[in-house]
Amino acid sequence: MKLKVVDQNAKAVGDIELDDYVYGLTPREDIISRVVTWQLAKRRSGNHKVKVRSEVSGSTRKIYKQKGTGSARHGARRGAQFRKGGIIFGPVVRSHEYDLPKKVRKLGLRMALSAKVQSGNLIIIDNLNAELPKINTSISVALHSGSVLFVANDSVDVNFARSISNVVGLDIVPQIGANVYDIMRKEKVVLTSDAAKALEERLK
Repeated sequence: MKLKVVDQNAKAVGDIELDDYVYGLTPREDIISRVVTWQLAKRRSGNHKVKVRSEVSGSTRKIYKQKGTGSARHGARRGAQFRKGGIIFGPVVRSHEYDLPKKVRKLGLRMALSAKVQSGNLIIIDNLNAELPKINTSISVALHSGSVLFVANDSVDVNFARSISNVVGLDIVPQIGANVYDIMRKEKVVLTSDAAKALEERLK
């Protein structure tokens, strides 16, 4: 497929030929959803924790004799039925990460890019450089949208990154960091022409 390339002032400067295998697929919501769920599970800290019976403070002595009191049979005060007792089957520190086949991950990224192409929300730009670290025409291509992900090639221009650092809704990543979750949660995706080709080679 052929897409238009624009400069930092949103003016057309040429065309770029992209592979339909990466940018021309029919998106499937189930594949994209699987990859996003996998990503979000990986980033969970899993540090939720409650104290079980062996961890709460208190004596392990039997609180009263087994028989003859007319009351229920109890052991120590650490039981879950008592105030300040241990919690049964509560959350513990663990990892929520699980495996997802590499082929499914790559397919999800290809479908995310294809979805943006089909909706007209994928923009190819010649470069993402700025002379000064401040808001100027270098991001005029995205000012009409409140949510944009910029994808540079291998290295992110420091001045450009600083110029958008305090603008809500604008983010920038190198192409190696492009992922399904960030692509799908942004309204528009702006790729440099070099990044578009690098993604194409990586996802073939």
